Amino acid sequence: MFVVTSIFFAGSALGLIFLVLLHSGKGGGLSDMFGGGIGAQTAGSTVVEQNLDRITIVTALVFVFTTVALGLMF
Repeated sequence: MFVVTSIFFAGSALGLIFLVLLHSGKGGGLSDMFGGGIGAQTAGSTVVEQNLDRITIVTALVFVFTTVALGLMF
């Protein structure tokens, strides 16, 4: 059980870092490379940005739950 939780923890941590870097900031971000910033008037208005937000939230929740689970195991 510990090994499975640790794998999910490490995967979600790396995924969360990658997803946060994809978000656009004030001057744009890596999401512009994938068409997230083309023609967008406001940040987060495109379908790409909305989906990126949803995926980031799910990954963050997995990270939080695995952190709590690992904390309770010890």
